[in-house]
Amino acid sequence: MYCKILAKVKPIFILLSVFVILSSCNDSDKVAKEIAAVPMDLKIARFDREFASSGEEGLPGLRKMYPYLFPAPDSVWIAKMNDSLQIELFQEVGNAFRSFEDEEEGLEQLFKHIKYYFPEYTVPKVITVTNDVDYNNRIILTDSLLFISLDNYLGPEHKYYGGFQRYIAHTLDRNYLVSDVASSFAKQVVPRPRERTFLARMIYFGKELYIKDVLMPNVDDRKKIGYSQEDLDWAFANEEPMWRNFIENEYLYSTDNKLNQRFLEPAPFSKFGLELDNESPGKLGRFVGWQIVRAFMENNDVDVKQLMTMPAEEIFKKSNYKPRN
Repeated sequence: MYCKILAKVKPIFILLSVFVILSSCNDSDKVAKEIAAVPMDLKIARFDREFASSGEEGLPGLRKMYPYLFPAPDSVWIAKMNDSLQIELFQEVGNAFRSFEDEEEGLEQLFKHIKYYFPEYTVPKVITVTNDVDYNNRIILTDSLLFISLDNYLGPEHKYYGGFQRYIAHTLDRNYLVSDVASSFAKQVVPRPRERTFLARMIYFGKELYIKDVLMPNVDDRKKIGYSQEDLDWAFANEEPMWRNFIENEYLYSTDNKLNQRFLEPAPFSKFGLELDNESPGKLGRFVGWQIVRAFMENNDVDVKQLMTMPAEEIFKKSNYKPRN
């Protein structure tokens, strides 16, 4: 009798599974079409190129067009125009970014997704600049303006980056430009955690990365977190022992700020205090927080805006997170 019942139930279960998958695909297709239909008039100004070619006589016109970029007197800008290192920098950027079409397309897609999920958001005007390779400020996003410093995207092997550690130089590539803009937006919409626990900080960064899942659905995980393929493979392969290490050492509810430097801040590797440390990528706490948030969103009916303000503890408990073995 049991076998006969099972024989009847199994086909029904298979049909239900197929129905759920097809419904999910239909929903995804519908959302993709709605996002594609979002109107977008993205304005991009190549200030880096205009400044490099303007000459002293062109300064008054540039000052009028970009008053927010000219707090200093003209003498400062004239000196910059005539500085040999600056002239070389403008040439390098000009050669690398003769065309900005691919980046423009990527930014348009990003802002279409942002407008779909955050319809009240005002798309900023994009202005490309140089900033003397200050990679910590490669993207500056304000309420109405987005500054992109192109001298930070010349490729990891560029001579300007020869003195940088490799984990930094690796991300100074145009392939990470749109992802960096998405990160700047995520920082605006994800509230800083009130709790000081390691878990709260992991999930804060996990939310930022999940926002990028939503806004950049066709971009691979490497670009979202700034890993190489080898780094990403290592993180997934060691997810279970990493999690076990966090649990055994009672890190989750610790407020020790040293855990930030060990597992959350950009670094050449994470610091477990084990022989394998040098093999690991940095920011593994962010990676784990990302997987917890992903698990939560898979197991709960919550939209992106609701996720942003939810407490870390609630997300963790309702995620049913289980690391890959």
